[in-house]
Amino acid sequence: MSLERSIAIDGPAGSGKSTVARMLAGALGYRYVSTGDLYRALALEVLRQGADPCDEESVVGIAQSMSVSVEPAPGGGQRTIVGGEDVTALIRSAQVDSIVSAVSVYPAVRTRMVVLQRAIARDADVVMDGRDIGAVVLAESRCKFYLTASPEERAARRQRDYAAQGRQVGLDEVYEEIAHRDMIDSTRRVSPLAVAPGAVVIDCTAMSPTEVVAAMMQVVGGADACSTQLRKGS
Repeated sequence: MSLERSIAIDGPAGSGKSTVARMLAGALGYRYVSTGDLYRALALEVLRQGADPCDEESVVGIAQSMSVSVEPAPGGGQRTIVGGEDVTALIRSAQVDSIVSAVSVYPAVRTRMVVLQRAIARDADVVMDGRDIGAVVLAESRCKFYLTASPEERAARRQRDYAAQGRQVGLDEVYEEIAHRDMIDSTRRVSPLAVAPGAVVIDCTAMSPTEVVAAMMQVVGGADACSTQLRKGS
């Protein structure tokens, strides 16, 4: 187990990175880790404590004091635990969605979460998805991917996700939500959303998750072969 062996997948909202990351982890026998759930857990705690998401000091204080962890779940998913409580379903609410970007921008918050995420990757080989994985969390990773799709396709996918959760949201509203999230993620002071150095960019607008995973497996296989040759030569 090492940070180098773990796989980083970054991408904007609605790019399909979580679905693909779960499938890739299953194919490789790795643990799947969604870093976004840690930030969602923080957003939930901010809501519960009645704090202002725009009050950096309050949000940072909550982030540094809260007990949060993620655990493997049956079927290759992930459970999110806050203070011993399983909040996996609660962090998918519309209220959490509305503030998760705001509470994720603060440098001290991201520092706290990166420490947690790197600790997970040291304990197990992981496929980890997020927005700063290849550039920051798993900068040492030998396999980095940046998954993207057209804004229209991403909005349609996110709308289907909402429908599966029982939330009926208009496509125009979802499109605007994604555009706003992109703006916040790409312009924040620390670890903005960007293609990490050495990352393989995959535009999956017209690709199925199975096709994306197949393309990734080819890259992973090539990296494995290269790593083996380097060890033999050392």
